[in-house]
Amino acid sequence: MRLTLASWNINSVRLRIGLLAKFLASHAPDVICLQETKCRDGEFPASALRKLGYDHIAVNGQKGYHGVAVASKLPFATIEKRGFCDKGDARHISVILRPLKDREIALHNFYVPAGGDEPDPDANPKFAHKLAFLDEMADWIRTDKIAGSDAIMLGDLNIAPLETDVWNHKALLKVVSHTPIEVERLGKVFDAGPWVDALRRYVPLSEKLYTWWSYRAPDWAKSNKGRRLDHIWLSESLSSNLSGMKVLRESRGWERPSDHVPVMAHLDF
Repeated sequence: MRLTLASWNINSVRLRIGLLAKFLASHAPDVICLQETKCRDGEFPASALRKLGYDHIAVNGQKGYHGVAVASKLPFATIEKRGFCDKGDARHISVILRPLKDREIALHNFYVPAGGDEPDPDANPKFAHKLAFLDEMADWIRTDKIAGSDAIMLGDLNIAPLETDVWNHKALLKVVSHTPIEVERLGKVFDAGPWVDALRRYVPLSEKLYTWWSYRAPDWAKSNKGRRLDHIWLSESLSSNLSGMKVLRESRGWERPSDHVPVMAHLDF
């Protein structure tokens, strides 16, 4: 059996439901995880997804901001939502998938805070919140042994950790999403698993890999000033099941696109 998972910061699911439908019709992942849905639970376009064959839907939303969701062709055993930093933000949702009768996988969908523009936790509360969020993630993963059994953690983690995850390492060292302090904190989240980086399993560390291109660029494709902000991590127990990945770069050129593109991973059982 092959299980295909996709993650996409859709940047308003209602605004881009047509693009989501296009992606699902073309690539048909078994599970799609969305971030930055920007709507309350009751406003989520569940009926449109069910018409496309995604009958099982879990939503953690809020009005106008943040929001995460999972839509699946496979049923969920459980659905959980975890709050971080006592903010009340909708930034996490998890489900238990059973791709096989005797195998359960915990799937965690995250939208990590962006952190604002100034990489100074004393001067910028948003950046301080981002660092605290990452610290709490690492403690939770370690304490609860989240990756101790079959688990997947994915989403918009809002950090490009490697030098080749950004278009210019030196130019972005003081830019939020690639600062040393963020990279160090995300490294602790990764090591708390420990996790396997599904995308980098197939793209050498020496090669550039991006999942996000700013709206500010007049010609995003020509300038190609991207960053890899979107990630799929697997528990080590699933490492041998990983059989492929894809970054759908072309979707950044669709009409009225998200600034993020879908990322996918294939697991064979």
